[in-house]
Amino acid sequence: MLIPKDLSYTPQHEWVRITGNVARVGITDYAQDALGDVVFVGVPSVGATVAVDESFTEVESTKSVSDIYAPVAGTITAVNEALADQPELLNRDPYGDGWICEITIDGPVPSLMDAAAYEALLAG
Repeated sequence: MLIPKDLSYTPQHEWVRITGNVARVGITDYAQDALGDVVFVGVPSVGATVAVDESFTEVESTKSVSDIYAPVAGTITAVNEALADQPELLNRDPYGDGWICEITIDGPVPSLMDAAAYEALLAG
């Protein structure tokens, strides 16, 4: 299971890369593996505001439908449009081409897990 050390993580299996006041968000390798083959990603709307732990989109796989939760509060300022036509990017490259959106952070960043803490969560 790939868990990059330079990212932060949520208990709901989202990863976060914060650069300045922008958080790029996606799902972890563990999440994409648990979902199985991703067949649909609901690309969120640019300009939508989100609250911490609020569901802002869904990912559908051959096994189930899962909500994706905002790890930070703010405004969605960029989305990965490629996911609309290529949802399998979440399976192939969850930490690269499979990113979901970018959120311009509004307010304090909540406590997120580092790679070691996320690994411990998975070890259970």
